[in-house]
Amino acid sequence: MLNEIQKQILQEVADMAAIPNGAVNIRTDGKKTYRSNSAHIRIESKQDKDGIDIVIDPNTVDESVHIPVVLTQSGFQDTVYNDFYVGEGAKVTIVAGCGIHNCGDCDSEHDGIHTFHVGKNAEVRYIEKHYGEGEGTGKRILNPQTILYLDEGAKVTLETSQIRGVDDTKRFTKAVLSGKDAEIVIQEKLLTHGDQNATSEMEVYLNAENTRTQVISRSVAQDKSCQVFYPRVEGNAACFGHVQCDAIIMGEAKVQAIPAITCNHVDAGLIHEAAIGKIAGDQILKLMTLGLSAEEAEQKILDGFLR
Repeated sequence: MLNEIQKQILQEVADMAAIPNGAVNIRTDGKKTYRSNSAHIRIESKQDKDGIDIVIDPNTVDESVHIPVVLTQSGFQDTVYNDFYVGEGAKVTIVAGCGIHNCGDCDSEHDGIHTFHVGKNAEVRYIEKHYGEGEGTGKRILNPQTILYLDEGAKVTLETSQIRGVDDTKRFTKAVLSGKDAEIVIQEKLLTHGDQNATSEMEVYLNAENTRTQVISRSVAQDKSCQVFYPRVEGNAACFGHVQCDAIIMGEAKVQAIPAITCNHVDAGLIHEAAIGKIAGDQILKLMTLGLSAEEAEQKILDGFLR
């Protein structure tokens, strides 16, 4: 039987009309609570460790995979290994993420290790959202790892967001583009507040002709929170890469952006740029002239920045 939290998640999945068909796996407090396969997407439990294998048939088009995780027990520690095998020519959307509800005094933690094998000319949109809530003093900890291997002509768009509620996070993303014309776009959105800490490391290896990447990070650090963003792109062939880090800093927060690019081929073109600063006073003033309070104007700017 599904409890109310699981029913709500399942209903949210069903309501995503833009992503209509596919497979679903819901995990709650370390256990499978719901699973549904489609004709072209199979989800199978691993036999050697905790996690699932998701197999997407070649040329599967306009289908999706939803694999939400929920933690409701204070003090629960969860590690899961999920492997995705995306067949040649497939075009799919994959939605993942974790919500932690911690009302106790013990730390709750979810570590999701996701590995993608993206076949020739396949296209994947991967959406990952993390959220924490609860009135307890125990921390809400999320440490996701995303490893991607792209074959010839494969294209991946990786969209990750973590907005409020997560006390500590260490994110690690690694993409290896071994087939020519492969492309990956990584878009990260992050907001920390209070005493929260967030570290995001990324490694992208452009190993074949005409491989491309764009890495975009937008973050907001409020109160006394701390953020470290460390993207690394390595060009080992005729390729192109662009890294952009933009952050808004508020209160007594601290932000480090440490982009690194390495060219090991004469035709590798790599660019990086980083900007950290506070909200400009004239932006707030302009919105206040339209009838917003200072707090409303500030929130409007933050919402637009993280959109």
